[in-house]
This record gives sequence, structure tokens and C-alpha cells, in this order.
Amino acid sequence: MRSLLSLVALSLSLFAAAEPTISPYALHEKRIVLPQGWSYGRKHAAGSALPLRFALTQQNIEEMEKYVMDVSHPHSPNYGKHWSVKDVLEKFSPNRETVKTVHDWLTENGIEKERIRLSPNKGWIEVDATIEEAEALLQTEYSVYSHVSGKEHVGCSEYHLPSHVKRHVDFVTPTVHFDARLTSRSSETTPQTQPQSVIPKSFRGGPKSAGKYAESIVPTDLSTCYEYITPDCLRALYSLNYTPVATADNTYGIVEYTPEAYLQTDLDMFATNFSTDLYGVAPYMVSIDGGYAQTEYQNFSYNGESDLDLEYGMTLVGSEQTVTLYQAGDMVEGASFNNFLDAIDGTYCTFEGGNNYTQDAYYPDPYGGGYEGPQDCGTAKPTNVISTSYAYNEADLTEFYAARQCAEYAKLGLMGVTVLYSSGDYGVAGNDALCLFPNGTQSVNGTLFNPTFPSTCPYVTSVGATMMKPNATVYQYQPEMACEEVIYSGGGFSNYFAMPSYQAEAVEYYLKTYPPDVPSYMYNTSGSRAYPDISANGANYVVAIDGEFELVYGTSCASPVNGAIFTMINDARLAAGKSTIGFINPTIYTTNFAALFNDITLGDNPGCGTDGFNATPGWDPVTGLGTLNFTKLVAAWLELS
Repeated sequence: MRSLLSLVALSLSLFAAAEPTISPYALHEKRIVLPQGWSYGRKHAAGSALPLRFALTQQNIEEMEKYVMDVSHPHSPNYGKHWSVKDVLEKFSPNRETVKTVHDWLTENGIEKERIRLSPNKGWIEVDATIEEAEALLQTEYSVYSHVSGKEHVGCSEYHLPSHVKRHVDFVTPTVHFDARLTSRSSETTPQTQPQSVIPKSFRGGPKSAGKYAESIVPTDLSTCYEYITPDCLRALYSLNYTPVATADNTYGIVEYTPEAYLQTDLDMFATNFSTDLYGVAPYMVSIDGGYAQTEYQNFSYNGESDLDLEYGMTLVGSEQTVTLYQAGDMVEGASFNNFLDAIDGTYCTFEGGNNYTQDAYYPDPYGGGYEGPQDCGTAKPTNVISTSYAYNEADLTEFYAARQCAEYAKLGLMGVTVLYSSGDYGVAGNDALCLFPNGTQSVNGTLFNPTFPSTCPYVTSVGATMMKPNATVYQYQPEMACEEVIYSGGGFSNYFAMPSYQAEAVEYYLKTYPPDVPSYMYNTSGSRAYPDISANGANYVVAIDGEFELVYGTSCASPVNGAIFTMINDARLAAGKSTIGFINPTIYTTNFAALFNDITLGDNPGCGTDGFNATPGWDPVTGLGTLNFTKLVAAWLELS
């Protein structure tokens, strides 16, 4: 680490004597409308501090799909030969010209070299500037924006870069991006006494509750699975009859964002009824940027998501397999996807660990009252499978920003990590049932479908939701349909990302054979990433929350369930001396694997004033390829190298 840092320092010192370069400014990014819930607040004070961060363009990023397919496609001779962190760093780090060009431009514009820092992975240049300096550098004007939850965000409506710098920078923050920290702070200086609205609905989306019911009627058999889903129902539905044997080598991670947190008393209540060997067992917690299992505030909004994820995730993998809980963000500053990525992927923030601010919550907390430790960067080891039940609407983010984040999920796939995200609970609408207008505005009265992110990233596995058919039994043929109770499975087509090659055949077959019964202008028909990829049951889950059992709904249920099943498939492969399954999409879309899923052919995913798309034979934008059959899939994966 010392030699790497010394090299970075030497590199920067060599840049200091560069001759000035003059070129015209050009627009780099522009936001036409504010994301839902945000409004203009006030002009920002000129002398205020602003930590500018320049995301430098990465080498070889245009070849990402080729590299991912090489280690992830079952027909590749390099299948399962995953990359190391060092491999990823060397392949994608920005080149010397990129670093030098941006550094020289900054010094030529009066930024002292002492204020310019290059992250050890060379992915970011960081400058502690003032608002006045930032406005001059970017030819823009900074404002403070307010959210209905009470949090604030510093940004601008557009910014510019010199033409010779523009091609070396993906984006600059903070500017037009609203992937802001998920904070409970009501102002820049005063922490709140209690988080407002927990986490903005535009970020999370689920789960949903149908209300409490008496513990005395908690089902203990499979006869009422169409009314009450339990772990045994899921085992029967997805043929999960397996005892792990390679638990010391295997890992499964679930991500939560403070203030959402589990209660151990709820985990114990669930264990008493469904998994007695887990009574008193807690997940292995990895704290990211001050994250902890807070107990100050307790209700469904605070405890529902985490209780659900852990109760089912831990029970389905069993007591012998440790489940890692990534708890991100403290109660004051909060966290977002970038904070999580910084912590688990050292190539995204700081190679071999460190303390470099990039985009989101700033640590140590500069205002006091929050987490005072260094920001976690490359300090948390990624698990083999990671499940997350949170999402943004794709339109909440800019294309540059979403693409940069998506590339980080691809790097995790290269390193053998399976990343799952729930697809959303509002059908073809975005979180909070928001739809789009042609100008990019989001509203419940919008006229265009509104895809969710990161599900639209081609390098994650998006998980939709099914439900038991009325009065169906777990033993009958095709007992499930698309979820149409309380929630609708999120699905559709990205407005940002092109269709990856691995799903082209399946999606094109769907569009040709079962053309959607909705106007083509309502969704992207130009050949874009389609989602979800797979599904699992998302209705009537029996979950212990705040000391009572509730029925819970959502794709939030489906993601951790599939994560548990893939963890068991990894166990079988590891026990056989093979690699983890890593990024699964190129494999599951092959003809052989696609035929092993439980195909869902009934139901749709309404939204935006339509019935949405239909579930059909084969892949569809409601339930993807269908639900998992563990017995068939583990056998097929064991046949691969």
C-alpha cells in the first residue's frame, strides 16, 4: 500500500509543471427536471466548502461485456475463472493521460496541488473546493435542494467542462446527480431527533404489509401455502431439500440501510416457530460507515425489510451457514448504493483500503453527531451472493451516473459475486407508482413506463415476484402465477442500457411470439435491457415484526429467497472443488438452463393506466425466466467446470 501511495504522489508531482491548455467549454451533463420529492431551496453561499469529485474515465470499459461473458458463459473455456481485485484494478484503472489532463486543468485554474488528491486506484480525483471555485471550474451555479423527507442536497442543473477534459471525465459530483445520501438530517448543521419518513420511497419501494394476525394461527404445514407462505412452503415450491456441507468456504450477504434494522427478538420469535436451531443466532454484521442495528425506533417501516430478509434468508440456508448483514450508514448521515460499493469493492473507491470520499455520505461526519470514523473503502469483503431489496427509479439518476455504478456490479461479477436486486412492486411503474412524461417528469399521472435501477443494469440479476394461485397446493403442476395481490412484479425495458447479448434471443422470442398488448410508445422498443431475469414468491409471507406476525408482500421477499437458493448451489459446487457461480445471467439464459426453471405463464404487471405486460411461456417482463427448481439447477451447475 505504501509503495502504491508513493507512486500516486510522485505522479501528481510530475504533473505540476504542465503548460496551460486552453479549449472551449462544452456541456457535460444537464438535468431537465428534478427527481420526485425534490424542490429548489436556495442559492448556496459562495464561500461554503464543496468536496468536488471527478470520476475519471476507465480503460477498457467498452470491453466489459466481453470480459464478463468470458468468465460467466457456460460455453466459455474460462467459465468460473474469476478475476482477482488486482486483475480488475489493472484492467480498468484510468490511464496516465486521463489523470494528467484533469490534474493539469485544475492547477491551471488556480487549484493548488496540495488540494488535489488522486485515489490509489486512480479512479477519482478529489478537490476540496469552495462553491465559488467550483462554479468557475464548471461554469455553473450551485443551489441547495430540499426533499419532502427533510434532507437537503447540494447540486446544480447543468455543468460544463473544457473540450480537452470532457473525454477524460465520466461525471463530476456533486452536480446534477440525486443518488444522494439517504440521510435523516434535516439541515446541514442540526441532526434530527427522529428520522423522517425513514428512507424516501423513491429509493426503496417495499415491502408491503397486509396487517397483523394472531400468532395462534401461524401455519405449521403445507396445506395453506396459498394463504400463508412459510419457509417450508418455499422449500416445497422450489425443491430445496439440501443440507450445506461447505459452509466454512461459502458466504451469503444481505444489505440493509440504516435506520432500517432487524430486531433480535423478532428473529427469535420466527425461529421459535420455523427454525428452532436459529434461536438466539444473529447475522454476522459488517458495519459500513457507522451502520448498526438500531433499536431506538420500531415499527413496520423501520423493521419490516430487515426482519423479512434475515428471517427467510437465514432459515433457508440453515444454522450451519453464516449470513452476513451489511448494515450501511449511521442514523445521521445515512448511506446509499455508492457507500456500499465503496466498502465491498476496493477498486471502486480505494485499492487495498483507505479513506477517500467519492459521492455520498461524508465520513467522518463534518457536522458532528454522526459517525466519526473514516469512510469504509475496500474494507468489507464481498460475499459470494449479495441480495438487496432496495431500488431507485432509473429516471432518478443520470445516464452517466447509472452507467458508472453498473460497471461496478460488472466488476463484482468478474470476481465471482452473484448480485441480486428486487425488481420493484409497482408493475411497469416506478417506485411509488410513478410513471414518466416525455420530458422526464415523474408522476402518478405519467403516460410512460418507468423502469427501476439497478434492475436495469445488465450486470445484476433482477428478481420479480410470483404468488400461489387461489386454493392451489405446492404439489400441483404450475401452482404459481405473477403476483397480483397487494403488489405487482416490476418489469419492463430500460431507457438507459442496451440489451445484453445473453438475453437477446429470449427477449426477441417474447416480442415476436407474444407482442405486448400496450402501445409501443409507452416503453423503450429500441432493443434495451429487459427485466426481471427470474422470480420467486412475493405474497403472504409470515414475518415476525415488532413482536407480532404480519403478512408481507413484495419483490423484497423474492430477492433474499433466491439469494439463499443460489448460496446452496454455491455450497454444492464448492464442496465439489469448483468455483462459485458468480454472475449467473449468461448461464441461466442458455437454452439448457432456461428449461429448468418453473415457467410462469399467468398474470400481468399493471401500471401507468395499463395492464402492463403479460406472463407468457418462456421469458417475459413480468416474471423473467420463472422461479427456481433447486434440484434441477444444482445438478446442471455441477456439470459445469
